[in-house]
Amino acid sequence: MNINLTGKQAIVCGSTKGIGKAIAIQLAVSGASITLIARNEEKLKATLPLLDITKGQVHNFIVSDFSKPLQLQASLEAYFSNQAHVHILINNTGGPSPGAVSSANIDEFIEAFKAHLLCNHILVKCISEGMKAEKYGRIINIISTSVKMPLKGLGVSNTIRGAVANWSKTLATELAPFGITVNNILPGATKTERLLEIINKKAEKGNKEAAEIEAEMLEEIPAGRFGTAEELAYAATFLASPLAGYITGTNIVVDGGRTGCL
Repeated sequence: MNINLTGKQAIVCGSTKGIGKAIAIQLAVSGASITLIARNEEKLKATLPLLDITKGQVHNFIVSDFSKPLQLQASLEAYFSNQAHVHILINNTGGPSPGAVSSANIDEFIEAFKAHLLCNHILVKCISEGMKAEKYGRIINIISTSVKMPLKGLGVSNTIRGAVANWSKTLATELAPFGITVNNILPGATKTERLLEIINKKAEKGNKEAAEIEAEMLEEIPAGRFGTAEELAYAATFLASPLAGYITGTNIVVDGGRTGCL
């Protein structure tokens, strides 16, 4: 299969590190022009030169903080007022801090809801009419395997990921007649800063060494290793392509076999 995204415009959120950055790089390799979105301008500027331009791609970025949904909306409206239609949207942002759901405070849920569900929806509202006009759209949400089985110690994250998954399924049904697909990628334990944060938090709480927590996590993964951001990027690039036009409203698990259900 030859994945060719030449002429396609993609938005990739949370694209200065980890999974988001890997997806932006891979989409560009396949020919897409990328608009990066993140809150740190210096990191955005540092990521831009890493994107392939050999197929005539033009890349840019938007500085926006997902804790401020209305700011994101204003930034998008200003940026895309004179831009071509967007064909691919990668919804991706850092997860809430680890912790038990029973001890979470209300503000943690509110902040998670804003950064994930509200910002995802603002992005879709901003670009979906253009996708309809192009009769081509790929909305891909990077969520978590907790959509299938809640993960211990990630109470707020489990809650908001489930909300995003059901929003996504509803959206897929509504947009399918227009040639727009909506799918979720569910990463398992992937070597990113987020994974390191989780490991260190568990080690601190359990009075253990980080290496011990890491070994315990690896025992739960049939593949015997953590995933890489690049492996998630390959899945996203396929879903973003014309080859995946009949795949919509589903979850793609990329976790080395860890999740204990189909």
